[in-house]
Amino acid sequence: MMRQVKPIGYIRTDFSTKFGIPRQSGLVKELEGRIIFEPEFRIMEAVRGLEEFSHIWLIWEFSHSAGQGWSPTVRPPRLGGNKRMGVFATRSPFRPNPIGLSCVELKAIEADPHLGPVLHVLGADLMDHTPILDIKPYIPHADSCPEAEGGFSAAFRDYGLEVVFPEKWLGLIPAEKQAALIGALRQDPRPSYQNDPDRIYGFEFAGFEVRFRVADLRLIVCEVAPV
Repeated sequence: MMRQVKPIGYIRTDFSTKFGIPRQSGLVKELEGRIIFEPEFRIMEAVRGLEEFSHIWLIWEFSHSAGQGWSPTVRPPRLGGNKRMGVFATRSPFRPNPIGLSCVELKAIEADPHLGPVLHVLGADLMDHTPILDIKPYIPHADSCPEAEGGFSAAFRDYGLEVVFPEKWLGLIPAEKQAALIGALRQDPRPSYQNDPDRIYGFEFAGFEVRFRVADLRLIVCEVAPV
């Protein structure tokens, strides 16, 4: 009989909605996150030795996709949303089991007097309050495969938009979060099937609504306002 899986904690990030989150971990290394353990796991001994590793694996739940069903084929965003691939050849959230896997940098382990061990990470592609199911250390000599083939994703390895962020809007964003936001915008948050240069898009980041439009691989920020 299969044991029930339950979260060991939750991650806190600057993304309150799915829109705007980079499509893979590590693409925007400046993005910060904090992993807060559930009360029964707030034990410093449980992370003993983890500080020796520079990166960790996060196993998590697509909590906002659960219950929406799955299909044997999906339309990967980077292929324009028009070409179908097998679900097991993609990282689509609409899977038989809504489980995600992300490799992130472990910046620090904080010993909080009330929350126990708090993991500070960089490069996460997770929405705020995403359930974390497990954490494992990234082991370079076992987990890295330099000779691996990247399939259709390899063609988009260096993809990125030019970001035009007027100073009057950029100055509203806390200085320590500006690089992360620009990195997320550079990854092109738009749905892949939409390419209207006059359309205004927006998403929430760190308590701000960021509005922008895209034309000819150039993203222009139009407005930033507190949420």
